[in-house]
Order: sequence, then C-alpha cells, then structure tokens
Amino acid sequence: MNFLRGVTGIIVAFAMAGLGVLFALQNDVAVPLDLLVYRFAPRSLALWVLAAFALGGLCGVLVASAVSLRLRTRMRLLNRQLTRAQSEADRLRHRGRVARD
Repeated sequence: MNFLRGVTGIIVAFAMAGLGVLFALQNDVAVPLDLLVYRFAPRSLALWVLAAFALGGLCGVLVASAVSLRLRTRMRLLNRQLTRAQSEADRLRHRGRVARD
C-alpha cells in the first residue's frame, strides 16, 4: 500500500511539474509586481503566479506543521495523564484486595 501511495505521489508530482511548465510557456508576458513600498522588475507572469502559488503552499505547510506540533504535544501530555491515572487505579484496586483479605 505504501508503495502504491509513493508511486501515485510521484505521478502527481510529475503531472503538476508538467502543468507548471506548460503554464510558464503559455504566459511569458513580462509584468512588474508592485507592492506598496517596492516595485519589482518586470518578470514573466508565470513566474509571479507560480511564486505566489509556491509561497501559499509553503505558508500552508508551516501552519499545518505548527498545528500538528501543538496536537502532538497535547497528545503526549494526555498520554502521560492517562498512564498516571491507570497506575493509580491499579494501585487502588490492589490496595482494595489487600484490605479485604
């Protein structure tokens, strides 16, 4: 199953790269990018669009990583609490058996 997932991922990556190349070839008009305080030199429209797409993807990965890290930390804390609660429950059960004997 992991092999199939890997092959599918590679095929999707190549397809996206191919579409990116076709997009770049079709959109070769030079366009300046004007941010409020800085004006970039004219570059290919495809370059600006693909750079924005990549930057958005990178931002999404960073946010997802932060959320994932937070959830893993929370899960680790809850697992520690569960282990403590289980050991205390076992200790109390054992104490109850000893008291009855």
